[in-house]
Amino acid sequence: MKGRRRDPGRALLAAETRRLGARAWLPVLLGLAVAACGIAQAWLFARLVAGMLGHEAGGWWDLAGAAALMVLAAALTAGQEIAQSAAGRAARAGLRARAFAALLTLGPADTRPAGDKATLVVERVEAMDGYFAKWLPALLLALLVPGAIILAVAAIDWVSALVLLVMGLLVPVGMALAGIGAAAASRRQFEALARLSGRFVDRVRGLPTLVLFNRQEEEARILEAQADELRRRTMKVLRIAFLSTGILEFLAAATLAYLAWRHGVLLGARHPDPVAALWVILLVPSFFQPLRNFSGAYHEAQSARGAAAELAPLLAQPVVSGGLRLAEVPRRVTVTFHDVRLSYAPGRPPALDGLSFSLAAGETLLLAGPSGAGKSSVIALLLGFRRADSGRIAINGQDIGLLRPEELRRLSAHVGQRAHIFAGTIAENIAMAREGATREQVLAAAEAAQVMAFARDLPQGIDTPVGEGGYGLSGGQAQRVALARAFLRDAPLVLLDEPTASLDPGTEDAVIEAIRRLCVGRTAIIATHSAAALRGLPGRLLVLEAGRAVGRRMAGD
Repeated sequence: MKGRRRDPGRALLAAETRRLGARAWLPVLLGLAVAACGIAQAWLFARLVAGMLGHEAGGWWDLAGAAALMVLAAALTAGQEIAQSAAGRAARAGLRARAFAALLTLGPADTRPAGDKATLVVERVEAMDGYFAKWLPALLLALLVPGAIILAVAAIDWVSALVLLVMGLLVPVGMALAGIGAAAASRRQFEALARLSGRFVDRVRGLPTLVLFNRQEEEARILEAQADELRRRTMKVLRIAFLSTGILEFLAAATLAYLAWRHGVLLGARHPDPVAALWVILLVPSFFQPLRNFSGAYHEAQSARGAAAELAPLLAQPVVSGGLRLAEVPRRVTVTFHDVRLSYAPGRPPALDGLSFSLAAGETLLLAGPSGAGKSSVIALLLGFRRADSGRIAINGQDIGLLRPEELRRLSAHVGQRAHIFAGTIAENIAMAREGATREQVLAAAEAAQVMAFARDLPQGIDTPVGEGGYGLSGGQAQRVALARAFLRDAPLVLLDEPTASLDPGTEDAVIEAIRRLCVGRTAIIATHSAAALRGLPGRLLVLEAGRAVGRRMAGD
């Protein structure tokens, strides 16, 4: 348990290995079969070579057997590679599914930039493929195959067996000496890659803003410096890998030279068993091949451990899987907060500190207050992205802690500060709010959210394609598309988090009018700084400060 706390990356890799089960062992079994073919083939070749040197050994049957073993070994090697790829693919799929589940559980509470999240679920998971596909089989075969060869050689010549044992033990020693700092170098390489990837993605998304403030040249210089740092760290890791390989090749060449000299002298002095002598020499490549594969996979293991160390904190987040399911979504809901407390970190002030309020069915509550007052925390709790530390939150009198987080999200329609628009048509972006929505329902939602007010002037109307991130739409237009999703979803609880932020006055008025329509007949909680929203939206106003309610009145007063 202590080791797991010290190195969560290794704990993550070990847990995933256990999850793979038989898939992790199949490449090892096939590798042992390939090694057995190689040992038998070396014996047959030794008989053939002894016969060519004038000894009474070898024949056509030996040649045929060697050819058959060669074909069988090739087939087994292909099967081993397929099994290794399948193990790596299964590991990647499992890790990526867990990473996505953790990100969905955290939701907006995860404040990492989108580029960092993409790096975690793409580069980090891909970097661990080699651990399961190459390193694990190579590690076990490097222990089993050389050991079996040493035992077989010891039955013929204990000196040769001792030489193989000593040289085999020197391989991990040499790799350890060459690999001092390899894990740290690999981890630093991944950190540099994460910084570059995250910054590049975020800056591409914000390119219009950078150009607007004339910061594009400075950002290009920063990206160039980070790319150069990644190049230097990558070359350092490669130098370590080449040094480890060079040590192994030196040991293999020295072993082969010594055994060839030793048995060559004995053969010249009428060796009592020339076939066995030749077999020992021919086994040297088979002895070092698993060690060579082990050395080649060593870098994969170091990269995987560095990636696992970065991914482990995300996967350590508890994924809430238990809880009740709703038989059906109620048409009207009440919301109650009673003495709710929430903290994000032990050393930080609480986000909510004993917050209490109640909201009747169909009522609108406006949350106001400075940044950090707790407005977004209220919405995160109702969306199931956070669990309260203490207190009670109830919907229709039932504690929401008993429900699955995804059931909470079925009850609500959420519109954030910046709506994300996916690549596709405007109609497709609206339709994603409800599976199986008809064309008429999509058009009705677009009309209610005033999307048609600007879509009618577009070349293809509501079927006009837009780019990823809303390219081709203004901020106000994208926000109205998000409101159209909320209309189409038709959930009894509406949660809006700064829906009019960064909008010009004219666009803000249009969005506020759409919000007024959306809130009719629904229970709504709206977090906002906007004075226009506070004046233009009906309902009660709750002013928050440091996670506490410090003022209550009707909105607009």
